[in-house]
Amino acid sequence: MKTLTLLRHAKSSWDDPVARDFDRPLNAKGRRAAAMIGRHLKAEGFAFDHVLASPAVRVIETLDEVWSGYGQKLEPVWDRALYLASAASLLDLVQALPDEADHVMMVGHNPGLEDLVLDLTLDNELRERVEDKYPTATVAQMTLPITRWTEAQAHGATLVAFIRPRDLDPTLGPDTP
Repeated sequence: MKTLTLLRHAKSSWDDPVARDFDRPLNAKGRRAAAMIGRHLKAEGFAFDHVLASPAVRVIETLDEVWSGYGQKLEPVWDRALYLASAASLLDLVQALPDEADHVMMVGHNPGLEDLVLDLTLDNELRERVEDKYPTATVAQMTLPITRWTEAQAHGATLVAFIRPRDLDPTLGPDTP
């Protein structure tokens, strides 16, 4: 059995005059949301033995805040292929994960992460919430009944958690500063 946890980067700042989208930092609300998600992951006993992440600034800053809340820093493998990747590209990255890793966190961007969850999972109530919206700083965790990551395939996973920042603190929902 393998566990795949997807984390969408936290809310970024559109007010920062950066030249490239890749370089956009988080805003204050995004920092709060990421730290809260980290605290929740720790409280719920989420553990990871491998982290794969996009090297975009907003992902790096999201992980810094998550680890601050989690109370432990895990060193990710930075992979530029995650930056704005499609679900098909993300599935290729999943299938290339090291088999000794049983609990993987992948941190990246939408729409790829949302589409990957929808491609991998079977219909259930949590999946319907993903179809509605996969907000920033949201965690989706799936279990896959496989022994090797190359066996990951469409509709072969079960979505077991979908945690949005606003589920933990309503002030982190839409239209709040």
